[in-house]
Amino acid sequence: QVQFVESGGGLVQPGGSLRLSCAASGSIFSIYAMGWYRQAPGKQRELVAFITSGGVTNYADSVKGRFTISRDNAKKTVYLQMNSLKPEDTTVYYCNRWPPVRDYWGQGTQVTVSP
Repeated sequence: QVQFVESGGGLVQPGGSLRLSCAASGSIFSIYAMGWYRQAPGKQRELVAFITSGGVTNYADSVKGRFTISRDNAKKTVYLQMNSLKPEDTTVYYCNRWPPVRDYWGQGTQVTVSP
C-alpha cells in the first residue's frame, strides 16, 4: 500500500523559509516522478513542482526561483525547500506521484505565511 506523509509546515513570516518533507512507503520509490501540490480553500489543487526519477525538475511560474524540489531515493523522501515565502503561499501542501494518483493523496501539511 502506497502512502505519502507530509511534514515540515508551520507559521513563518513573509520572506522566511520552510523545508517540507514527504516520506513515502509501500512501493519502489526511485522509479517514479514525484510532485508537490497545493490547494487553497475553494480552489483546485495545483502543481507546485515535480522531479523525475532522473532528477529533472520543473516549477510553477509562481514559485520559480524561490522553491527547490529534491529527492533522496535511499530515504524514500522528497523535499520542498521554500524561500522568500509570501502570504499568497499560505495553504495546504501535498505530495504525490507526478502525475498524481487519486488514491495516494495524504493529509498534507499546512503552511501559513503571516507577519
